[in-house]
Amino acid sequence: MAEVRARAPGKIILSGEHAVVHGSTAVAAAIDLCTHVSFRLDPPLPPENGDGSVELELTDMGLVFSWSSSRLKEVLGDGFADSSTPVSCSPGRIKLIAALVEEQNIPEAKIWLSSGVSCFLYLYTSIQGYKRGKVVVTSDLPLGSGLGSSASFCVSLVGALLALSDAMSVDTSQTEWFKFSKNELELVNRWAFEGEKIIHGKPSGIDNTVSTFGGMIQFRLGELTHIKSGAPLRMLITNTKVGRNTKALVAGVSERASRHPDAMASVFTAVDFISKELSAIIQAPAQDDISITAREEKIEELMEMNQGLLQCMGVSHAAIETVLRTTLKYKLASKLTGAGGGGCVLTLLPTLLPSTVADKVIAELDSCGFQCLKAEVGGRGLEICFS
Repeated sequence: MAEVRARAPGKIILSGEHAVVHGSTAVAAAIDLCTHVSFRLDPPLPPENGDGSVELELTDMGLVFSWSSSRLKEVLGDGFADSSTPVSCSPGRIKLIAALVEEQNIPEAKIWLSSGVSCFLYLYTSIQGYKRGKVVVTSDLPLGSGLGSSASFCVSLVGALLALSDAMSVDTSQTEWFKFSKNELELVNRWAFEGEKIIHGKPSGIDNTVSTFGGMIQFRLGELTHIKSGAPLRMLITNTKVGRNTKALVAGVSERASRHPDAMASVFTAVDFISKELSAIIQAPAQDDISITAREEKIEELMEMNQGLLQCMGVSHAAIETVLRTTLKYKLASKLTGAGGGGCVLTLLPTLLPSTVADKVIAELDSCGFQCLKAEVGGRGLEICFS
């Protein structure tokens, strides 16, 4: 009986959200909040004992889903993909998988999980076929709040499934956390992107790339560059718990751009400059307290400027403004991250900030009904260990 554990980080957009759709540069980074997956592959049962099952446990939700191997084979047919060659899920296969998910009777209040469960079934059967096994998922990330929880799920799931497949030749005696090789990570990333397509339709690929490789990336219309931080960066992430419709927010920015083309073109150009400057500052080394403080002050200014431009795009929200006002009282700089219209807000926690001040800010934000998470920025990507 083989068992593997995998963990993959969520992400934040440090600058450039929305404007990136209109040709601007954006900067994204991994955070040290992860989705954790454990995968146990069980030996085949003797014929007289039946055929076993494929099981998914979402611990945080208190839900368990199970399909017999014979049922999966009956609905999906004999063949499944070679795990070393990621393929897109065909519309026909999506329908068959959706029918298998419907059989599980997901509670109405959690019906939004259906796409994630479909993604699980597609990735499991494509990589492991109908072998009996159990996958258990837990997460540090609030779901649907713009922190890349679905990509983190896809990457950690794929990492675990591939680790026990013929596509990888890994040392299963390793009990410490380790990273795959670059080529193996590329394979994980391509499979995770296929999973993201099932959940989101047309993902950019940014979230799964950051989750797979970790660190920070600068990206612009298909060009993606990995960047290295010259000094640690800490953020307070405030989840406003206000849900939002990303598609509607993106469409709203495009409509505003068509009504005011020149003004909005200037806004997008300004965001492009902010992202490039931010990227340069992040990569510059900072040796002592004075240079670290100067660096952080510049980052704070750029964050405030970017937030002002996001307000120009019409994607702020009353809850976001509450977070901005609260952190400003303590002379801290904040900006929304992701689609806006709710979701999460980033606040830079300067290196020399007394912990008592950070605690006061968190207490005040908590009292507004928000959820606060501290995160190190630009950390590790997918990691695996065998238990």
